[in-house]
Amino acid sequence: MNKKVFVELMRRGYIPGQTLFYYHTRNDKECQGGVWNYGGDFGVWHIFCTFAEKKGKKIVKRFTYYQLNLLQETTMKPELIFTNEVGTTIDALVHHNKYSSVYVLVDVNTEQFVLPQLRATSKAVSAAPVIKILSGEASKTLQGVETIWRALSSGGATRSSALICVGGGVVTDMGGFAAATYKRGIDCINVATTLLCAVDASVGGKTGFNYNGLKNEIGVFSEPRAVVLSTCFFKTLHNSQLRSGYAEMLKHGLLDDAEMLGRLLSFDISGWQPAADDAELLSLIERNVAVKSAIVAKDFTDHGVRRSLNLGHTVGHALEAYALERRSPVAHGYAVAWGLVAALVLSKLLLGFPSDVLHAVAAYVREHYGAPEITCDDYPRLLEIMSHDKKNSDLQTKSFTLLAAVGKPVTGRAVSDEDIKAALDITRDLLGC
Repeated sequence: MNKKVFVELMRRGYIPGQTLFYYHTRNDKECQGGVWNYGGDFGVWHIFCTFAEKKGKKIVKRFTYYQLNLLQETTMKPELIFTNEVGTTIDALVHHNKYSSVYVLVDVNTEQFVLPQLRATSKAVSAAPVIKILSGEASKTLQGVETIWRALSSGGATRSSALICVGGGVVTDMGGFAAATYKRGIDCINVATTLLCAVDASVGGKTGFNYNGLKNEIGVFSEPRAVVLSTCFFKTLHNSQLRSGYAEMLKHGLLDDAEMLGRLLSFDISGWQPAADDAELLSLIERNVAVKSAIVAKDFTDHGVRRSLNLGHTVGHALEAYALERRSPVAHGYAVAWGLVAALVLSKLLLGFPSDVLHAVAAYVREHYGAPEITCDDYPRLLEIMSHDKKNSDLQTKSFTLLAAVGKPVTGRAVSDEDIKAALDITRDLLGC
């Protein structure tokens, strides 16, 4: 029995001490397993296995020991599929994985604009029960997750069922969490219908919902079985939604290299035309997803290098949460765009980040995203919200991801309140507040 057999057995839910039947990896002869067990620290498992194998008339018992970093080896990477044949792709995934039943999660927008297209091109979607939730960040609540759980339970969903999440980041975040926790986990397939979801929310395994006024306060790490990425639904979006997703692409460009950042700053996302710019946008999406996937593969549970993906999000999440609190919500990507400028200002002040790049990014953000509606009177509340950021080690320390240069992130940098206030002042000046 080799590593791959162990990994597959655990992925399928076998438990320690259970008698196993498996096929020998070399000769495909059925073997009967004895007792297997594990122990050790989180993330590194020490596996002890005794098993019996028939060799002629004799039963040969063997003892095997493996030490595996199972957190790394068993983290299932989702299948990333770039295609405009979305309905056909969904049917192929459902057929290949042999699901006992399939459920489709939509919000009120994707129900109206996307679901009819999928029903016309996918047999699986046309036959599946539909679960509908409200749209927007305000619906990303425990009550929204309960709606999904209740529909799955009353519909008779089993461990071999699948949930197809059709929508943007709110749908994939909530749907992914509901799927990961229903009966301790069922498969989830994400069909990204917004640019933000395509390059960020649907990839990386972060799921959850907002709680107690804080963004993504409750959640789990759980990769979808597959992610279907396409530009064919973007024509249903308002341009502001495209710009929202593009902010995450700017972040990935800053984490990647100068060539990629240059391509992104040269692309006019506000003037995007579906027919003319499809190829270039899809190319940029593929590169962005590759950047994020490479980082996630190194640090799935966000304890190290993955924190670089939080660039711009400490200030961005605070601006987003504060706007929601004032009942004048802003799109996630807009808040991130403003947060990126603030992060680059801090990077310049504390790490010597190049001024020309800072001004180029700030000019692009000012042109396409405008400026946040805040004054210095709002700083105390924004700082209070930042103190609850998940990256902080305690309530007194505000931890940021900054850049020493393009492609050179510095994670876990503690920043004082005075430096944050100074950065917010400069950010407001750069964006024309």
